[in-house]
Amino acid sequence: MKRILLSLIAISFVLNFNPIMAQETLEPPKVKKIPTELNKHGQTRIDNYYWLNQRDNDDVIAYLEAENTYTDSLMKHTQGMQEKLYEEIVGRIKKSDQSVPYSLNGYSYYTRYEDGKEYPIYCRKKIEAISESGEEKLSEELIAIDVNEMAQEHEFYSLIPRGASDDNTLMAFMEDTVGRRRYTLQFKNLESGEILPDLIPDVASFAWAADNKTVFYVRKDPVTLRAYQMYRHEIGEDPKKDDLVFEEKDETFDLYVSRSKSRQYIFSVSYSTLSTEYRFIQADRLNDDFTTIHRREAKHEYFVDHYEANFYIRTNWEAQNFRLMVCPTEKSYKDNWRELIPHRENVLLENVEIFNEHLVLSERKDGLTGIRVMPWGSPNEYHIEFEEEAYVAYPSTNPEFATQKLRFSYSSMTTPSSIYEFDMKTQSRKLLKQQEVVGGYNPSDYQAERLMAPAEDGTLVPISLVYKKGLNKNGNNPVLLYGYGSYGYSLDPSFSSVRLSLLDRGFVFAIAHIRGGEEMGRSWYENGKMFKKKNTFTDFIACGKHLVKEQFTSPDKLFCQGGSAGGLLIGAVINMAPELFHGAIAAVPFVDVVTTMLDESIPLTTSEYDEWGNPNNKDSYEYMLSYSPYDNVTTKNYPHLLVTTGLHDSQVQYFEPAKWVAKLRDKKTDNNRLMLKTDMEAGHGGKSGRYKRYTDTAFNYAFLLDLAGIKE
Repeated sequence: MKRILLSLIAISFVLNFNPIMAQETLEPPKVKKIPTELNKHGQTRIDNYYWLNQRDNDDVIAYLEAENTYTDSLMKHTQGMQEKLYEEIVGRIKKSDQSVPYSLNGYSYYTRYEDGKEYPIYCRKKIEAISESGEEKLSEELIAIDVNEMAQEHEFYSLIPRGASDDNTLMAFMEDTVGRRRYTLQFKNLESGEILPDLIPDVASFAWAADNKTVFYVRKDPVTLRAYQMYRHEIGEDPKKDDLVFEEKDETFDLYVSRSKSRQYIFSVSYSTLSTEYRFIQADRLNDDFTTIHRREAKHEYFVDHYEANFYIRTNWEAQNFRLMVCPTEKSYKDNWRELIPHRENVLLENVEIFNEHLVLSERKDGLTGIRVMPWGSPNEYHIEFEEEAYVAYPSTNPEFATQKLRFSYSSMTTPSSIYEFDMKTQSRKLLKQQEVVGGYNPSDYQAERLMAPAEDGTLVPISLVYKKGLNKNGNNPVLLYGYGSYGYSLDPSFSSVRLSLLDRGFVFAIAHIRGGEEMGRSWYENGKMFKKKNTFTDFIACGKHLVKEQFTSPDKLFCQGGSAGGLLIGAVINMAPELFHGAIAAVPFVDVVTTMLDESIPLTTSEYDEWGNPNNKDSYEYMLSYSPYDNVTTKNYPHLLVTTGLHDSQVQYFEPAKWVAKLRDKKTDNNRLMLKTDMEAGHGGKSGRYKRYTDTAFNYAFLLDLAGIKE
């Protein structure tokens, strides 16, 4: 009620808009212009909507709520469809469900959900005995944390558990009640059930020491949200008196702390987009100074784990696709590294899992993930075989060294997420759990394909797609093309029960594996960043054109979607090729690239110069300005567009999409829908909760189905 009143008071000053009349006239909000000069490198840009960056300004809140009112009015006729889609989507979710348990330090851990409840319940059982056949005798269940109880008083709630102390008596967890990812570190006594009074705000990461009473944690700057200070805290002491162990002075680096799988070492890790630096102490020698494994170097990334007397280091030193090195823990500098797995031009080494008798590698080749198993001291290595044309497979939770059983996850665009237990000696596998689709699901009713689209420079770009069998490739099918293409993050072809609501209504769902991701190896990423960023956008456009050429769809049936940096993608491609798409969804989009990257007070700015460029340098400034979606809005027709954001977004500030929509309204020459939907209670990830988040999905799907002319 307070927000509604606030909006009505401020609205006459901000807008020529009546929220009640909007339901009758469907007139969009008209936000005032306050020209702001932005000067850099002798150039002046005029930003009429710069003033929207004031989160605490009543006029800004009034504008966002007016846009929400307009969006709701414009979509009112789809309300019945939204409700049906929501019930359909959540109806496929198994209401009472439980994860596959894993064993750690004498306990069996698992997560379960109860019917009708939004949040998980974290549980464990004590392993009282193990039979000769390996079966565990377990105690009664202990609920470590019931997140439903913790979330009762909050509209938004996120809890991240991070394991028990070595003596299994204390559980540490991080809590966010706003969506800004400013977590508060807390502790629970698992024997008494008491939440301890220790409250540590603005925590990014932490690790238990071996003494059962000390944690190392990293704090964020409350303004920039950069994680940069590591402290040592003893349970029961005043956090204000905690010792500052290390401060990362370089503003282009962030900091996190972790503990090795062996639990013998604590790692302090400084990292930027293209560089890392590890320091370590033994987990039971808390007063020692941290020792640097190898000092940071430009464009050198390395990742460390420990087993017995050695550190195992995955590094891109003289190895674009990474290689694996090993060195003694007491001689960790690079001069002592010995190569264990060499670099390969056509295989990306993504991760390493160490066991006492086996080394397991996660690899990526020809756009697909793979698992390679290598027995120590034996040449009899092998790859785990998978039959489908496109899939994703990777090791899951494997906390123990002394086992021949590997847990791995497998999925494809037609196969639900599956957890297998694989015997690394006999090479036999056992399905432990497969995602259940309530109401029935038959994979044979659907078809997955993999296409290769020629990019502008001749590079072949993979497209993974799925649709219901019986599809007629006549150019008349609605297609949703999804993309990301940044940070080396790969969009793998995995299953989604949610997506069935589109497929069953005739949609084709396609993923464009564009440059900027890492699907085809490290070079795929490096050719889609910095001064090659436009490859990301032209690749996506090429994928859309290829789907039209192959008669899957036509421009009046083709839709696109992306979020965050994928929202940048959407903003760029509808500037470059608006005629190719009928509609677009840009979720929490990073669209004001130059202005944001010039403001060092905005979260993520300084640490991402290696991804986008530093616009304080003229060449980077001019290149970024040439594709920044906000700066390149012009007077022309645009596709139908739905833009979503969260008021408390920590990654992409709400004012970027708000400014973008305001400018598009002023410039575009068409009568297509343009809607801004702001979640006033959430951040970058949208709503919290197991079910609530799907109200947004149902809204997005209703937007697409309505534009495609598909009625219930």
